[in-house]
Amino acid sequence: MDVHGTVAGGFEPVRDAFARNFATLGERGAAVAVYRDGRKVVDLWGGAKHVEGAGGAGGAGDPEPWRRGTAQLVRSATKGVAAAVPLLLHRRGELDLDAPVGAYWPEFKAHGKERVLVRHVLNHRAGLPVLDRPLTPEEALDPLRGPRAVAAQAPAWEPGTDHGYHALTYGWLLDELVRRVTGGRGAGEWIADEIAGPLGLDLWVGLPAAEEAAGRAGRVGRLEEPEPSAGGPRLRPKRAVTEAYGDPDSLTRRAFAAITPFPDQNDPVYRAAALPAANGIATAEGLARFYAALIGEVDGVTRNVRLFDATTMETARREESAGPDRVLVVPTRFGLGYMLHGSASPFLSPGSFGHPGRGGALGFADPESGIAFGYVTNGFRKTVTADPRAQALVRAVRASIEAGS
Repeated sequence: MDVHGTVAGGFEPVRDAFARNFATLGERGAAVAVYRDGRKVVDLWGGAKHVEGAGGAGGAGDPEPWRRGTAQLVRSATKGVAAAVPLLLHRRGELDLDAPVGAYWPEFKAHGKERVLVRHVLNHRAGLPVLDRPLTPEEALDPLRGPRAVAAQAPAWEPGTDHGYHALTYGWLLDELVRRVTGGRGAGEWIADEIAGPLGLDLWVGLPAAEEAAGRAGRVGRLEEPEPSAGGPRLRPKRAVTEAYGDPDSLTRRAFAAITPFPDQNDPVYRAAALPAANGIATAEGLARFYAALIGEVDGVTRNVRLFDATTMETARREESAGPDRVLVVPTRFGLGYMLHGSASPFLSPGSFGHPGRGGALGFADPESGIAFGYVTNGFRKTVTADPRAQALVRAVRASIEAGS
């Protein structure tokens, strides 16, 4: 399998790790990009554009290759991109993080939710990770039905007192807040106008029809777990985690089943919808460049662009939630909209902030080293927050930095 692209001197370990992912971890098609201090130092891609390429379920003999500019669904890595919207609205004085959600969205106050603050939506303390009646795919893709459902939902715990990952409901909560503040512009539109456009990012929450017609996005799917190497460890989830995912009444199962059945993620209708929790589509370069602009200036389309000033960056990565997660059943750490470095989701260093996508994708920034990282893949594993392929690349970035220091 040929690896395409470039690495700057000193970052060769990332190329080696990327190639090993194909050789030993069953990677089908993927890309990784890294910025340091606003300059791209890694831009690699390889394999098949579609998961059913060579060796896949489709058995295609001559698969379409992954090319520069191939984009993929990044699942919950979308959350990190979407989180920038309320934080930038806050910086502009249009959204108060400590105001009740109901101050902007009066219908939300039902069932004792008057005490849910805007920051509770971003730090996963709103108590609303599940829906008593899951939405159908058609309802979930309607921009009105999801917000109405969470507005009518009673909290699963007293808002603000504990945290649990809002796997799907996060998107409806955030999107409706943004619409109420902006007078009707959803998070996907805001990202296109205020973030992706100025920075020239190949990144969308709601894939435009022209990009769909151009075939920008590959098809994604589930990959079988690779056989462990001889003498290597057999990684098994903790019993509590296995039981939580196996229990249909658990918050874990119910949070991920807020849409039932889950839509076909390769359906153009799904990809065109804007679900800020789950269906962003991006290139690795676009994801890394986004995070580079959160921590410093990056050359944009017409000017140098920095999205977060120092105060907003510190607001984003200040710990708001930590400890056992009522949904993921492992210790997690959250700032405002971003996962923070920890055992469940290791990034580069304790100061890193970002977001993984279930089964593979990862984007994060590390202000202390100036690193911004993006990894996308077309093959999803069972992992939720720490995919071995992404972690191998993060370790290689760390090794490159340490060797050059």
